[in-house]
Amino acid sequence: MVASSHESEVATGGFYLLGLLTRVLVAFQDFLFLSGRAFANLFRRPHYYDDVALQMDIIGVGSLSIVILVGAFSGAIIALQMARALNTYGAASQVGTIVSLTLVRELGPVLTAIIVAGRNASGIASELGSMKVTEQIDAMRALGTDPVQKLVTPRLTATAVMLPCLTVIADAVGSVGAYLVSVPLLHIIPTEQYWSTFWRALVVNDLAQGLGKPFVFGMIIAMVGCHYGLRTTGGTQGVGRATTQAVVVSSIWIFVVTFFFDKIFVNLS
Repeated sequence: MVASSHESEVATGGFYLLGLLTRVLVAFQDFLFLSGRAFANLFRRPHYYDDVALQMDIIGVGSLSIVILVGAFSGAIIALQMARALNTYGAASQVGTIVSLTLVRELGPVLTAIIVAGRNASGIASELGSMKVTEQIDAMRALGTDPVQKLVTPRLTATAVMLPCLTVIADAVGSVGAYLVSVPLLHIIPTEQYWSTFWRALVVNDLAQGLGKPFVFGMIIAMVGCHYGLRTTGGTQGVGRATTQAVVVSSIWIFVVTFFFDKIFVNLS
């Protein structure tokens, strides 16, 4: 009897793991299928330019204030910490180089993407999820409108375009924040030396990372938000779950993609 009970528990655990793996694979398959349709719609009519412009305003302009705030304090914190560390080795003059490479390569793209994911992946998922549970998407199909063309592709386009722009703004504001800490506050480096070392540190590889990452991050954020929004079930509770899942999954993918980006560009440098 004991052996039979143990075998039953093992079988139950095996079926649970198999079911979990199946659900993950099916969800990933649906995500790839949705992404393929959304990208294909970029080359098909109709193009909903008004929706793209509206989403660019919501995603880009709506996120501008928080991106500026986080970018400024990120640069200031980097300068504050690096100044202390570099002073220990008598290399405080290199603070501009450290700030430049850290902001442009990593912190600027990643922090901006995390902010946009928290603000907009959740918004996309909740908006589309609410439309799904109230059957607005079914009504759209009944009227002959492709929901992916109308709802997903404009959000994909807007996020992929606006996230690099927001990243550039975050990098610029962060460099000013680091300057204010390094020069007027701590007096560890002259103004001319800070800006000259800041710009000289950047090469094409760094700029490619700084702009390529947010472009890919934007597509991931939009597609993850749309994916969970369109899969929403279970009424208002389902909308809440979809919102949470969209933020968590998109944030995880941002760090995973960052690792592979760094791996590729380190080999190229």
